Amino acid sequence: MDEQIMAERPGGRVSAGRMVGVVATVVATALTVGLTQGWGRTGQTQVPSSAAASTAAVATAIATPTAPVVLNGTDDAFIQLLIPMNEGVLALIDQLESRPTVVDPPLRALLGEVRSAHQAELRDLRGLLAAGNVPELNIHEGHQMPGMVTDASLADLRTAPDAEVPSRAVALIRAHLAQTVVLCQGEQTAGGSAELKALAGRIQQARAAELSTLDSRPDAPTAAPGG
Repeated sequence: MDEQIMAERPGGRVSAGRMVGVVATVVATALTVGLTQGWGRTGQTQVPSSAAASTAAVATAIATPTAPVVLNGTDDAFIQLLIPMNEGVLALIDQLESRPTVVDPPLRALLGEVRSAHQAELRDLRGLLAAGNVPELNIHEGHQMPGMVTDASLADLRTAPDAEVPSRAVALIRAHLAQTVVLCQGEQTAGGSAELKALAGRIQQARAAELSTLDSRPDAPTAAPGG
């Protein structure tokens, strides 16, 4: 993957070699956590009483810092990966809203909570990039990263029969939530910014609550699609 990234990002404002090293740092950290606790599992994470309560906690997360923030390689890579992951899930929710009859009320309520939390996270993540004087770069565009909702998966869902849409959508969302837990654990282990590590802790707590809600559905899958 390193060579692919280097080939796709010539002339970027941040050198391809530096970004490859950044991505390798966070991926290695995530792999370490994933191998010890299991990919797509929340381990011993304490789950709040409801996804809504956890969403509210994230919504009150840090505002845009007024003082400079120092981001290390893991911090940078975590933000640059989580931004497109969140944007992919928001695009998925938008698509589901265009087919309201295929989404049951409990799932629709959860999607609303996920939307609010993810939008708040994007504001905080971009605020930290700005405070760290780091440009936003979508270095994963076109890559099939674990837990990322891609254009291809959205296209597949768009043409799926109504009866299959809920289970497919839940599988995509669950894979995203579970992978974000792993990434948040990696950021808290190897990150350098106290502000970002605290935000990662709150995001992890929110994802655990959302996963608990999804897993209470009778049709919820226990693994990512195709995995």
